[in-house]
Amino acid sequence: MKKNSDLPNGIKPTIGIIAGSGVLPITLASHLADKKQPVVVLALKGHANKALFPTNVLVKEVRLGAVGKSFKLLKKYGVNQLVFIGGVRRPSWAEIRPDFKGLSLLAKLSLKALGDDGLLRYVIKEVESQGFMVKGIHEIMPELLVPEGVLTTKKPLKKDVLDIERGYEVAKLLGQADVGQAVIVQQGLVLSLEGIEGTAALIERTKKLKRKGGGGVLVKVIKPQQEKRVDMPTIGPNTVQSIYDAGLKGIAVEADSVLLAEAEKTIALADKLNIFIVGIKKV
Repeated sequence: MKKNSDLPNGIKPTIGIIAGSGVLPITLASHLADKKQPVVVLALKGHANKALFPTNVLVKEVRLGAVGKSFKLLKKYGVNQLVFIGGVRRPSWAEIRPDFKGLSLLAKLSLKALGDDGLLRYVIKEVESQGFMVKGIHEIMPELLVPEGVLTTKKPLKKDVLDIERGYEVAKLLGQADVGQAVIVQQGLVLSLEGIEGTAALIERTKKLKRKGGGGVLVKVIKPQQEKRVDMPTIGPNTVQSIYDAGLKGIAVEADSVLLAEAEKTIALADKLNIFIVGIKKV
């Protein structure tokens, strides 16, 4: 396969999208199509909804375990760059049903003791060994990153700022241990920590833990060792609605390190529900 530098002048490399659930794979595909950038989407069966992608984008549905087939498709359509984006719940072995190439990859992984981030780095190494350049969605659409500062009409109060500072400190320690990316803090107390269940389940679990007296902030950061190209933290309208339903007051995320899905819709909903969203740097 030709590398980008081997392509004739004026020829754009084809970008492949390995698409999971959520709106971001569709956002990226639409963005690339609008820019007349050649793009091919491999929609993961049971995760991505093939029907939601633009009609002018080539979309092929593949099983999660069909590694060999996926590589063949990508090479067939001249893909040079590859973006992994969207949610993928942890599947059962029966759902994976790996092909020969998938079995080979799993056999190698079984010999390694890796955490989530180590696993992702290993997968990227294997993908790049096939001749693909793996890129993060933020490298193509940097406008998706949450900027520093308050994004909403509502601003955090002084007590919220103290909770944010506490949450940032704890979330970074949590991430360093490769456990989770988010914590919820109220009145200086850490109510809950994110584990394997994800942010939505973290917020739901916190409903029963919330204290009287108001306040309560979700703080979400990137892990110190996180592989940004394939695993960026994300917030969106569902996050805002969940925060409101849980009786919490705001969301603070690490600026330039967290993706904001459907930005206009998310901010408008936060303003309607009187929830603040703020991008923070190291505190």
